[in-house]
Amino acid sequence: MKSEEAICMVEAINLALHRAMQDDADVTLLGEDVATNGGVFRATVGLKEAFGIKRVMDTPLAENMIAGLSIGMAVQGLKPVAEIQFMGFIFPAMEHIVCHAARMRNRTRGRLSCPLVIRAPYGGGIHAPEHHSESTEALFAHIPGLRVVTPSSPQRAYGLLLAAIQNPDPVIFLEPKRIYRSQNQHVEDNGKALPLDTCFTLREGSDISLISWGSMIKETLEAASQLADEDIQCEVIDVATLNPLDRETLLASVGKTGRCVIIHEAPMTCSVGSEIASILATEALLDLRAPVARVGGYDTVMPYFRLEDQYMPHTDLIIDAVKRTLAFN
Repeated sequence: MKSEEAICMVEAINLALHRAMQDDADVTLLGEDVATNGGVFRATVGLKEAFGIKRVMDTPLAENMIAGLSIGMAVQGLKPVAEIQFMGFIFPAMEHIVCHAARMRNRTRGRLSCPLVIRAPYGGGIHAPEHHSESTEALFAHIPGLRVVTPSSPQRAYGLLLAAIQNPDPVIFLEPKRIYRSQNQHVEDNGKALPLDTCFTLREGSDISLISWGSMIKETLEAASQLADEDIQCEVIDVATLNPLDRETLLASVGKTGRCVIIHEAPMTCSVGSEIASILATEALLDLRAPVARVGGYDTVMPYFRLEDQYMPHTDLIIDAVKRTLAFN
């Protein structure tokens, strides 16, 4: 794919995988339907033809096996990139991820590392059944030894996935499928990784900080644009790496604006947003001129498609939260 073409996120992921496999013969892909069919969302289309069946492997419908096999490959020197077809199907793999991948470096006192990436489409908004639409990133962000990364645009998907593959420890790479094909960007296929553990400031502002990640960056930027028409200047922060958090960027932004709204799709209770709010309340209390506000999903099971739009946070909710926060004295 030519670098001057504007491509969507799923194409950027494919481009990053192709580049990583071209540059490093240890990078290997595996997962359900990733080879012959190119994945359910076609993120791996063409890679079997380019690199062969020894490096792009279809597996049985067995997430536990995918995780266990990938860990074995990783500790023996390969760099597996495993796909879980939907994040809602990842739970059979949790024992391997939490008890083995995350602990490998500590358990072996550094003798072994686990350079493993587990890709998983996640989140709602595509009218899929409930098990295909969950946002459970906080489960993984809670586990020491795991990095949790989620891109919000084609350019960040390309650079962050390359960084995840190069990382010597396991990375859970969550791909917000609602925006797989909703935005095109020019992505230069230069093999350059973006930094992990770093927030990205997408829009400078002085009145309030809007902190978000993944698919909700779309609505957050839309809200910031509409509020700018009312002379409200929002700073938009894309967290990108959910664990470990880039506390310095978050604290610097809120230190500048004095106000904050955290936006995420996941349920509110025990969310990544809860952790960010706790950090701000503890370390930026004297900078805050209003309580930290949050806009998020409900503490309910993701509904079926007829009610999905009622569950998903919308731009109007963000705008309302901003105005309520600014009105606080």
